[in-house]
Amino acid sequence: MRILVVSDLHANRAALAAIDEPHDVCFCLGDLVDYGPEPSACVRWAMTHADHAVRGNHDHGVAQGVPVTGDLGFRYLTRVTRPDMWEALAPDERKYLLQLPVTCRVTLDDVRYLLVHATPRDPLDEYLLRDEAGWARRLENVDADVVCVGHSHMQFKLKVGDKLVVNPGSVGISRDGDPRAAYAVIEDGRVELKRVPYPIEEVVAATQSTPWPDRAKAMLTHVFRNGRLPPPPSDPTHL
Repeated sequence: MRILVVSDLHANRAALAAIDEPHDVCFCLGDLVDYGPEPSACVRWAMTHADHAVRGNHDHGVAQGVPVTGDLGFRYLTRVTRPDMWEALAPDERKYLLQLPVTCRVTLDDVRYLLVHATPRDPLDEYLLRDEAGWARRLENVDADVVCVGHSHMQFKLKVGDKLVVNPGSVGISRDGDPRAAYAVIEDGRVELKRVPYPIEEVVAATQSTPWPDRAKAMLTHVFRNGRLPPPPSDPTHL
């Protein structure tokens, strides 16, 4: 059984299209929307290709019309891009986003998988990186062999007692300085964390064609090309 695990697509069709990985089953760990310029293509891809999918905090925010405040970093980018996400989706894509579950349990070849976007304790919003002690506390009462998570945009695999935590990283918008699309493959108990280059200038061009403010376009272009936000200015109003 070969499982493709993807997360945090963030409306980046060009990055998603570059993943050409043979697989039997696909897990999608949420955040299909916000930041990128092509949410419809990413939601449609999940509808077509993901055998098991869960809701991310950005999916929830777009589907429920959750407002965002803030003028710095990714909060600013969420605030600017979110208003256009819902209108870009077809009716069946909206329905899919609304109906995504918060958690999903799957058993394949006698291996029990738990899928959540963030952590089992807080499936939508809690950030937890490669912290063995932190994960041990959150997995104490979790009945699963493999826990697949996203949210942090940081790839890792971590053995915690008799459980394995897998974070495939972000397909659409890296935060670790590597702009390539990230994902994971699980096969016969082995986890491979993978990266693939993609035509970044395609998503840059699509971003430049949006009605978003020049400041947001410049920030997103920097993230797509460099895998991280630009250094904060001394006065963010000057961006």
